[in-house]
Amino acid sequence: MTRRPVGRFMVGLLVLAAAGYACSNAPTSSGGGSASPKPSVNFLACQVTDTGGIDDRSFNATAWKGVTDAEQNLGVQGKYLESTTSNDYAPNINAFLQQNCGLIVTVGFLLGDATKAAAKANPDQKFAIVDYAYDPTIPNVLGLTFGTDQAAFLAGYLAAGMSKTGTVGTFGGLKIPPVTIYMDGFAAGIAYYNQQKGTDVKLLGWNAAKQNGLFTGDFENQDNGKRVTETLLQQGADIILPVAGPVGLGAAAAVKAAGGDNRMIWVDVDGCVSAPQYCSLFLTSIEKNMDVAVESAVKEALNGTFKGGVYTGTLQNGGVGLAPYHDFQSVIPQDLQSEINTIKSGIEDGSISVNPKDYQ
Repeated sequence: MTRRPVGRFMVGLLVLAAAGYACSNAPTSSGGGSASPKPSVNFLACQVTDTGGIDDRSFNATAWKGVTDAEQNLGVQGKYLESTTSNDYAPNINAFLQQNCGLIVTVGFLLGDATKAAAKANPDQKFAIVDYAYDPTIPNVLGLTFGTDQAAFLAGYLAAGMSKTGTVGTFGGLKIPPVTIYMDGFAAGIAYYNQQKGTDVKLLGWNAAKQNGLFTGDFENQDNGKRVTETLLQQGADIILPVAGPVGLGAAAAVKAAGGDNRMIWVDVDGCVSAPQYCSLFLTSIEKNMDVAVESAVKEALNGTFKGGVYTGTLQNGGVGLAPYHDFQSVIPQDLQSEINTIKSGIEDGSISVNPKDYQ
């Protein structure tokens, strides 16, 4: 697994201690999901979810896929505990401390405090935490962070180029860095499009300069996502980016009900895979390849090369990216697709900034 210093797009993740986009608690269930009936090596990979649940079709599910991929590819055994509230974080971690886990993976920014406490009290136990990193680093904890603003920048440029109303919208679940980093990148991509094209495509739901915007306050209630999206559509937005886990499914229901040329962009995973019933709405998805990062962390813990520190997924190392255009492959103009590929190269070589402050 490649480790690099965390760039400015992830600075916010290094100074707080809470938990990933949708983080939660109580040990409601455990599972293996093993692709092989019997593991070939004596190694247990353990995952503690946030409140979104193991089947959220987004954040937790993608991290869990990293464990199940490790089961299939490395022969380890996987197990998870679901958190239903934040009160479950510490108990779930403590439960796994008694089970001889080779690696405990905690999923989400909101689990930062509980993970730090457990890691410092148990220095021989290896941990990985998704969407969080510590400064200074903790020797037995690997922070798995992602420059999702890089991929979101591409999605913002795409949305600006595809909007027919000249207005797009976004909203988040909670106002935490793993959520707002998407919104910042999206805003920057729209601003860059306007700069290049001399247009004035507007973004509803997030003001990057003031760092405030529209949030539902949760990652579970799909009705909240539906109501917020209906409001954005009424205000003229024809492309919606929900950064809210399962709440985004409510947004998809609202967009589908509205019909017309209204479209969406999904986050974390390829929406056409995780929510295929809405594939016809998704221009693309902003992928955060947590499964690859988690499987790599398991592999390092298994083969004895595990070191604490920080992993940052970027466009360059494949840690983030855009999903295929699927139904829109022939709809999105080839010139726009080519521009996005060129911009991707510019972000990778540093010639194009993804910081929205550079476009104000």
